[in-house]
Amino acid sequence: MGLTSLDYGVVGVYAIALFILAWLVSREKPGHEKDTEDYFLAGKSLPWWAIGASLIAANISAEQIIGMSGSGFALGLAIASYEWMAAITLVIVGKFMLPIFLKRGIYTMPQFLEQRFGPSVKYTMSIFWLVLYTVVNLTTILWLGATAISTLTGLSMFNGMLALAAFAAAYSLYGGLKAVAFTDIIQVVLLVFGGILITWIALGQVGDGSAAGGFNRLMTELPDRFDMILSKDNPNYQALPGIGVLIGGMWIMNLSYWGFNQYIIQRALGAKSVEEAQRGILFAAGLKLVMPFIIVIPGIAAVILAPDIAKPDQAYPEMMKLAPIGLRGLIFAALIAAIVSSLGSMMNSISTIFTMDLLKPLVLKNASETVLVNIGRATSFSAMVIALFLATPLLGGADQVFQNIQDWTGYFTPGITAIFVLGMFWKRATEFGGLAAVVSSCVLSFLWPSIFPDMPFMDRVGIVFLISLALGAGVSLLQKPATQEQTVDLGGINFKTTNEFNIISVLIVVLLCVLYGVWW
Repeated sequence: MGLTSLDYGVVGVYAIALFILAWLVSREKPGHEKDTEDYFLAGKSLPWWAIGASLIAANISAEQIIGMSGSGFALGLAIASYEWMAAITLVIVGKFMLPIFLKRGIYTMPQFLEQRFGPSVKYTMSIFWLVLYTVVNLTTILWLGATAISTLTGLSMFNGMLALAAFAAAYSLYGGLKAVAFTDIIQVVLLVFGGILITWIALGQVGDGSAAGGFNRLMTELPDRFDMILSKDNPNYQALPGIGVLIGGMWIMNLSYWGFNQYIIQRALGAKSVEEAQRGILFAAGLKLVMPFIIVIPGIAAVILAPDIAKPDQAYPEMMKLAPIGLRGLIFAALIAAIVSSLGSMMNSISTIFTMDLLKPLVLKNASETVLVNIGRATSFSAMVIALFLATPLLGGADQVFQNIQDWTGYFTPGITAIFVLGMFWKRATEFGGLAAVVSSCVLSFLWPSIFPDMPFMDRVGIVFLISLALGAGVSLLQKPATQEQTVDLGGINFKTTNEFNIISVLIVVLLCVLYGVWW
């Protein structure tokens, strides 16, 4: 059963509320035109709750809700490692990386690389991230979002993608990061509430009216779906290679995503202060502990409730059909909220990198703030149009899209993590050393499968990272040291965190140990 007029009405109310809030928070003050700091960094005024909510809203999109639920259907709770290990990663980012970035007063990650290494690294990485965000991330979010819309409404895939793109552009293009970050409060509330509802309903169906009974039935009848650490004889070992998930490449992928990814870290760069950013990081880490229960569990429930679906990525949309009229519209609105929030965040990051890292220094050095903001808006719109027409050719034949994304990004994350680790924590690292780490990572990652075809990609990520780090250090030692102005003076960075941060961080680690202990 699809959506009814009442369901569409609920979605309509959500859309109107979102537009009104986006306009209210981003409207210009009398006598003050929106400048680049306002548009790209929300005027550096974001409070902790907006930062934390926006981090989650930017992260949890169609590739997580649809894709991770599909992976839950195919391989089980083990896919939750991406979420649970991200919680610890966020603590590390908040403690050791944010203080460095905020001390430097940067807009973008390429800007940090320029300050630390030089312009060649900045321009190389700027182009790389623009291509990655447009060709991989935007296309994926559009495609998986349209998958859910098509399943529930019968709308064609292209029209579903077009509707999502238009919705995201309509509320985010004018207001920039502030509109995205503050409307993300609505998005996260809807996301969590809608996710809890669909999990409760699906488990109730499995358990004949009892959600707790349904969960027990899943663990009893599908015990293999609750193995967090997969054995080598598990058919999904290549995707999640057992203990290697906890001690290997997963760390590199998470550090790259949460620590050095413009799309994610930009809202922390717009914080009022380091302490406010760290509070936001902890808020997001706490929410990451909850996410598998409202994303992966419905996918596992679909093994019993919808075993004959054509593709695993159809699991979550099928579970949404179980909700009663009205609630189905609310859950659908929650899904749309997650998708358009991520689209808006991605568009803002693309426009920030293109405008501030490429166009301004290379072509428009003396451009006014108004011109740069308008170029940023045009860039966002252009990227969305490109992604709209690339999505079907790139993803039309994909099965588990979430896992495909991890495989693809795994080619680049070792080098990204290596160059930032060298740049932040080793004064001896040089410009060519940083480039050597990035280039060697890409070359090794693409050659590795032909040399070691049976090695899981996550193990490859960890090994390639260590090799790239060593090569970057080796090349650096063959050159003159970087200048004093380029290096990061760790002695001048305050890494001390509040008692609140420390206590909550320990609590997160303890809870994760319990979760892994229960479902080892």
